[in-house]
Amino acid sequence: MNIHEYQAKRLLKDFGVPVPRGYAAQTSREVETAISHLSDDEKIVVKAQIHAGGRGKGTFVDGYKGGVKVVDGRDAALEAAGHMLGNTLVTKQTGPNGRKVQTLYFTEACEIAHEYYLAIVLDRETAQSVIIASTEGGMDIEDVAEKTPEKIVRVPISPTMGLRHHHCRRVAFELGFEGDQVKQFARILTGLYKLYWEKNAMLVEINPLITTPTGDIIALDAKISFDGNSIFQHPDIQQLRDLNEEDPKEVEASKHNLSYIALDGNIACLVNGAGLAMATMDIIKSLGGEPANFLDVGGGANEDQVTAAFKIILSDPNVEGILVNIFGGIMKCDVIARGIVAAAKNVDIKVPLVVRLEGTNVEAGKQILKESGVALTPADSLVHAAEIITKQVSEQKG
Repeated sequence: MNIHEYQAKRLLKDFGVPVPRGYAAQTSREVETAISHLSDDEKIVVKAQIHAGGRGKGTFVDGYKGGVKVVDGRDAALEAAGHMLGNTLVTKQTGPNGRKVQTLYFTEACEIAHEYYLAIVLDRETAQSVIIASTEGGMDIEDVAEKTPEKIVRVPISPTMGLRHHHCRRVAFELGFEGDQVKQFARILTGLYKLYWEKNAMLVEINPLITTPTGDIIALDAKISFDGNSIFQHPDIQQLRDLNEEDPKEVEASKHNLSYIALDGNIACLVNGAGLAMATMDIIKSLGGEPANFLDVGGGANEDQVTAAFKIILSDPNVEGILVNIFGGIMKCDVIARGIVAAAKNVDIKVPLVVRLEGTNVEAGKQILKESGVALTPADSLVHAAEIITKQVSEQKG
């Protein structure tokens, strides 16, 4: 689960990380109130709040340039807000449809002596948290890693030992901090790790972390992502979820405890098990098809969940074919079969449907489908199923 920058900064502040003064607004009246808290004699930063990077280089659909503006005084901030609030911002990460800006964030501008990058992220390969830092802040860390990897500092943190003083000192020295700045940085990194650990975050990122001409270190921008599987442990974090920033299909899937991620393709996948779902998408891709989604119904889905899964799949206008790939273990094939039949009765399935069942109660499942009268094509293996659905979708287009 992602949150907005203004929410992330509030959390950082709660954990002792210094951030600029800032105020969020969602209506015209709130905009005026937010701006009134900032001095008319200083520069004000107006930031569109969407769950996507590249806001500063983005363009609104009406041609207005930039989702992050540094302006002189309140009147200019009010004018920029008028262009942004309620408008749709398109960036590299939003795709061509963009995201509607429903919240703005107004902050005091800071003088910048230097920009740094600082993050803590979960490394699944080593099952450890890793501090990632660089003197090249304000840039995409992927570009830095590709072009100047020697400028990236990586420090693993043992889950049993946690963050230690030597971690803080090492990263501080690698970034070139000296004297009091080492102490400042240690406090920031300690607060960042405490937030990361206590709130079950998957990523906490400050980009840029800046130094001012007077030597202060401040978090100028922030991004935090949380583990969706642990959100129930943190009601305060759960309240930060902005459903307007999520795909409606993904929101609906979460209501039925389905793992769903929308993709750009046209062949929908309904699979049980994340690994099998990934393999299914890979095989479709290898055969020239394009997966429309990742959908894992899990090991214990019931008929209602399977029916809901079909409804979600078919709500995507890009879907031109459906591949059901079930390997029954805890999940029984006859349950899936009844779910498919129930979905066919409740939802008008007008696209090709290929079903591959294997495992527990597979013969019963196949018999249910055979006697149902549902228009589908059975398949004996995953490769066979993928070949059929990609061919059928291709022939539809031809």
